[in-house]
Amino acid sequence: MSQQASKYYPAEDDAQPKKVRKTLRPYKPRSSLKPGAVLILLAGRFRGKRVVLLKVLDQGALLVTGPFKINGVPLRRVNARYVIATSTNVPIDSIDKSTVEKVGKPEYFARDRKADKKGSEESFFAQQEGKGAQKKEVSSARAEDQKKVDEGLVKAIKKESLLHEYLKSQWSLRKGDKPHEMVF
Repeated sequence: MSQQASKYYPAEDDAQPKKVRKTLRPYKPRSSLKPGAVLILLAGRFRGKRVVLLKVLDQGALLVTGPFKINGVPLRRVNARYVIATSTNVPIDSIDKSTVEKVGKPEYFARDRKADKKGSEESFFAQQEGKGAQKKEVSSARAEDQKKVDEGLVKAIKKESLLHEYLKSQWSLRKGDKPHEMVF
């Protein structure tokens, strides 16, 4: 039996919602981003530094370290878009896995919320003059975690010849360099 036409038509057309074709997919890191890979940071405070990838976190973040003892880069999260992966790898079997898991959680990098967000005029002007600007203290727990990770990593790095110097050196582009033709 065929479908009959409706006897009633609305005066105004009902808007039909558009079909959403986008879905949230889990982050898939590029093939060169494997734990132990040496990366070059392209942006931020440590741009140009070579670091070791410890773990790939969700949503494109990478957990990296310098190690701090070698080139001064602490444990930090970096967006995968701002790194170049090199072909050099460091064996990271000797690193304490529980420490890497603890550091890889989002709560580890969460900032302390201050109760008083709005300061007084005096505190604002004191900070402008440099009197009130205080250096952020690194917690002893973070320093311990850094030492635990560095300990195993430095041992592995010392076994490879010239790797220590390679991680210590900075990377930069000079006039006439063509990054798209470089092999890392």
